[in-house]
Amino acid sequence: MRTKQVLNGLSPYVPGKTIEEVKEAYGLEKITKLASNENPFGFSDRVKEGLQQSIEHLEIYPDGYSRELRNVLSSRLDVHEKQLIFGNGSDEIMQIICRAYLEPGTNTVMATPTFPQYRHNALIEGAEVREVPLVDGTHDLQEMLNQVDELTRVVWICNPNNPTGTMINQHQFNDFMAKCPEDVLVVMDEAYVEYVTDIDFPDALADLSKYPNMIITRTFSKAYGLAALRIGYGIASEALIASLEPAREPFNTNALAQKAAIYALEDDAFIEKTNTRTKHTKDKLVAFCKEKGLDYYPSETNFLLVHLPVTGDEMTEYLLQNGFIVRSGEALGIPNSIRLTIGSEEQMDEIMAIMNNKLVESKQV
Repeated sequence: MRTKQVLNGLSPYVPGKTIEEVKEAYGLEKITKLASNENPFGFSDRVKEGLQQSIEHLEIYPDGYSRELRNVLSSRLDVHEKQLIFGNGSDEIMQIICRAYLEPGTNTVMATPTFPQYRHNALIEGAEVREVPLVDGTHDLQEMLNQVDELTRVVWICNPNNPTGTMINQHQFNDFMAKCPEDVLVVMDEAYVEYVTDIDFPDALADLSKYPNMIITRTFSKAYGLAALRIGYGIASEALIASLEPAREPFNTNALAQKAAIYALEDDAFIEKTNTRTKHTKDKLVAFCKEKGLDYYPSETNFLLVHLPVTGDEMTEYLLQNGFIVRSGEALGIPNSIRLTIGSEEQMDEIMAIMNNKLVESKQV
């Protein structure tokens, strides 16, 4: 039996180390995971209470149209219900986009490094991938436009960008969209939008009617803390959503995830509290970096990409030995760095002390 030839050169997604794996490997009792940009404050109590009443009729397929969630979200976003598409996390929305728009003989343009599933899914569909290096951790939008030609189907903009946390602003967004050909789909990946505090962050949702060739993707996995349930969504014109729907699997979001998303949307106070606590602890980490002379990218997310005087792998291993799981920059395409999820104040105080020990040990600070 033969798979697609391209699969021979692709690696499956390798998740970070689990807490149990690290406990066993290093003989530790306490492990803190700050590697996957999860919400350290959990999720809304409203979700917990609501789901306890929702675990019934599991023998019945979920609503394949996500009607109840669709109605709640369309009202909240002030868009028509047919302007929404739901997925098993926003990852699946990206897979659906690739499945619907990309094929051999076409190309797609993206930054590098950025969210890796854009590239992965595009290659599986046989499309040429054109990657444009970041400049100071941010999308080089002009060079991305330069890469667009008559065979380009999709351009990906991760805003804020993962793994750097940087953003493009309203002016840059407007300029890019004005110059991008109308027959090229622009994906604005806003997985971390709930964390953004910069007032110059582009309001892509408000401009949706101006750009029928744009789709915005968002998720309940990050600020809402529902990563385990896997639910995300896309927002676009009715025509664009209609073009994607045939590529979506039936019953692709489960009933509990749909319910949890509804309950999560009812608790704005949880998101406000999450943002306040995240900003406070991120500010402490930034102050630590400044004190130690460590460069970092300005982040509009719940993580910080920190540049180091040692390799990212070396710092990651040291932190593992001391009970913290983080992401090495070597694995992300940014050597001598780590991507550090913003945890609770207690967690951040502890990891900063451990990082300081390593920096002192390396005789670089």
